[in-house]
Amino acid sequence: MFHVVNLEKWERREHFKYYIEQLKCGYSITANLDVTVFKKLLENNNLKFYPSFIYCVTYNINLMPEFRMRYGEDDKLIIYDMVHPSYTIFHKDDNTFSDLWSLYDNDFYKFYDNYKCDIEKYSNIKGVKIKDNQPKNFYCISCVPWLSYTGYSTYTNDSSPSLMPIITYGKYHEENGKWIMPFTVTISHAVADGYHVSKLINSIQMTIDKFDTMLLKKL
Repeated sequence: MFHVVNLEKWERREHFKYYIEQLKCGYSITANLDVTVFKKLLENNNLKFYPSFIYCVTYNINLMPEFRMRYGEDDKLIIYDMVHPSYTIFHKDDNTFSDLWSLYDNDFYKFYDNYKCDIEKYSNIKGVKIKDNQPKNFYCISCVPWLSYTGYSTYTNDSSPSLMPIITYGKYHEENGKWIMPFTVTISHAVADGYHVSKLINSIQMTIDKFDTMLLKKL
């Protein structure tokens, strides 16, 4: 489900028009997340980091309409009610990757089960897209677990920047007794400014800090 943006009444209409028609600008912001509390909690409860973190990111993206925008029919700007993650899995035998998507659910356990079922079914299949019927309301998230980087940029030639966010994060490392992880958001300037990306990143940090009380009450 989605609704069409009324551009005439939208407070960002002039910004959107400028960055769509005159300056097709996209940008990336990289920040460090403190995953110390989150990492320990997951270890104590035998939960995997990757699906748990994907959940936290998707949870927050679904709270902010700026990160759920895409062109619909007749090139109308729409906002989806919910988006689902499309994530990468790595094949160690030949060092290739595949894109896989799972249905998001606000219930952490339901999403975690969706992820586990998809991994069990598709993890040994090779190719770029390995699960059919990917919904239009998806965003991309991937990990570079071999490197704790300080900057990251994603772009495509001869096309406009993505209205949906592209999320990338790297290897966490220990620093002054804390586990720090680089986290990058790439998006079109037409739909989100630095304010919105900062709000998203800060909200994700808050979610992983309070993951036990906010989302794991059933444990």
